Amino acid sequence: MTFCNWEAKRLISLAIPVFLAQVTLVLMSVVDTIMAGQVSPTDLAALSIATGIWNPAMLALQGILLALTGIVAQFSGANDKNGISHYFQQGLYLAGVLSIVGISIAYFADIIIFKLDTSAAIATMANDYIHFVKWGVFGFLFFSVYRNITEGMGMTKPAFYISLIGLAINIPANYIFIHGKFGMPALGGAGCGIATALVFTAMAITQVIYCQLSKKVDAQTLLANFQKPQFTTMWTITKVGIPISLATFFEVTLFACIPLFIAHLGAVAVAGHQIAASVTTLLFMMPLSLSIAISIRIGNLYGQHHYEQLKKAISTSYILAVMIAILLATLTFFGRDIISHLYTDDARVIALATSIMVLACIYQLPDALQVAANGILRGLKHTTPISYITFISYWLVGFALGYVLARTDLIVPAMGPHGFWIGIIVGLSVAAILLMLTVANRFKHEPLRNA
Repeated sequence: MTFCNWEAKRLISLAIPVFLAQVTLVLMSVVDTIMAGQVSPTDLAALSIATGIWNPAMLALQGILLALTGIVAQFSGANDKNGISHYFQQGLYLAGVLSIVGISIAYFADIIIFKLDTSAAIATMANDYIHFVKWGVFGFLFFSVYRNITEGMGMTKPAFYISLIGLAINIPANYIFIHGKFGMPALGGAGCGIATALVFTAMAITQVIYCQLSKKVDAQTLLANFQKPQFTTMWTITKVGIPISLATFFEVTLFACIPLFIAHLGAVAVAGHQIAASVTTLLFMMPLSLSIAISIRIGNLYGQHHYEQLKKAISTSYILAVMIAILLATLTFFGRDIISHLYTDDARVIALATSIMVLACIYQLPDALQVAANGILRGLKHTTPISYITFISYWLVGFALGYVLARTDLIVPAMGPHGFWIGIIVGLSVAAILLMLTVANRFKHEPLRNA
């Protein structure tokens, strides 16, 4: 493989703004986990189970709206303001429809929660969280529409600044509703649901205000002559977005569903897993941001027919991914004790979380390589394999093996949470191999001579 310093600098310069925005959003979840964990393992376990059900559903709905970024980018490049306005308005209608779907999901969540083999206290608190947070789905999805439109027009900084505002609101809101300050009831971990709903509503309002005042966005013009719902356009957005949504859903649910399958082991097991998952999710923002930068750079070079530079960019992408994996594994291994103490003072939870983090060090390499290959394929617009490779690797291989190791004695005595994390390592390794082979085969069977 060839490492190109110039390409590395270009990829890093693209990745840093994305990384800052992604980390800010994830920090909200980390804050929830830390503040709930300071109350008790029961509150942390309830939060883990609730978000394990709610977050995959919301990210799947958001994935559909992500199609707007690419669509609007094309119109923006052609300076077609009418096209941007049309898809912007129809995107708002679609967000309204998806919000109703999200609220409907919340009313079925209790069917899952109360059938889990866990305590009544944990189940009740998890159910309360979902019925609080559901009112934030409107803000979450409308914010997503505005964000995707502005990013499609080449403006990525606003989302970062608005996310900082959301984080600033999240901390005091959690404090108020978790502990019952200023006359509010003390809701424990369920209070994070109210805080999250308020945060996304505030972010949506701030995003709307910014777009209305910004001369670059010129939202007043985009909202002028507001059209009736055009179901053909809404379906076009949905068709483009569904593959993105499915890939996101398969990835998120791998981690999010694990608490549901270890709930019978008690609050300590769920809480220990949740801490490790929270930390690794935050660290994952670095390779994910690199993946997004890779897709941008690969797409530009492919469209410009700069094929020799494209090959250098691909090999540089893989090498950067390996370097990031080594860095993250080192930070996780040596910082695992300090990090765990930030979440909880419970010695049993800390011991479990730190042991899981050792396993998390191992999967950094395949994880970084698979998201790098993912970014290359997105840049080449060869995305069809991503969804089925993700499903096969994460679910048919990773989760299935994890379940056998964690809950049965078929291979070894039941390992509990550690079994699922070993399954994750294997699943990510399979995904990395298959995605990298897909990149190689793309060039083998279709040489780089046609755009």
